[in-house]
Amino acid sequence: MPVQLPDKLYFRIGEVATIVGVQAHVLRYWETEFRSVRPTKSRRGQRVYSRRDVETLLKVKELLYGHGYTIAGAKRRLRSGGIEPADDNDPMKREVQRLRDSLGALRGDILSAISNIQALGMLDAAAGVDTAHGSSHPPPLG
Repeated sequence: MPVQLPDKLYFRIGEVATIVGVQAHVLRYWETEFRSVRPTKSRRGQRVYSRRDVETLLKVKELLYGHGYTIAGAKRRLRSGGIEPADDNDPMKREVQRLRDSLGALRGDILSAISNIQALGMLDAAAGVDTAHGSSHPPPLG
C-alpha cells in the first residue's frame, strides 16, 4: 500500500524514519550508499530531507526489503529508472546541487522560525499579552 506523505516539502530525520519505517541510523547509512538521497543540514545541524529524498527512501526500502535487492542491485535499479544519478564529477553540477541544498536548508530554517514565532504568539495570547501594544493584562481576580 502506498504511503501518503504529509503535505510539506521538508522533513526532519525522525519524521522520515517514521514515514519510511526504519530507524534513523538506517537512513544515515542509506545516505552513504545512495547519492540521490542528500539531506541538507539546518543551522542547528539537524538533517532536513526534501520530499524527493523521502520518496526515494521509500523506493529504496521497497527494493531492499520488499523485493530482496542488495544495495548494489537497488542502486542499479534506481539508476536505470532515472532516480539514482550516475557517477558524475562535473564541478558545475556539484556546485548547482550544493546551492540547491543550501537553499533547501535555509528554507527549512525559515519555516522553523515562522513556526516558532507563531508558537510564541499563541503563548502570548494565552498569557494575556497584547502583542500590538506590548502590554499584558492579567486575568481578573475573583
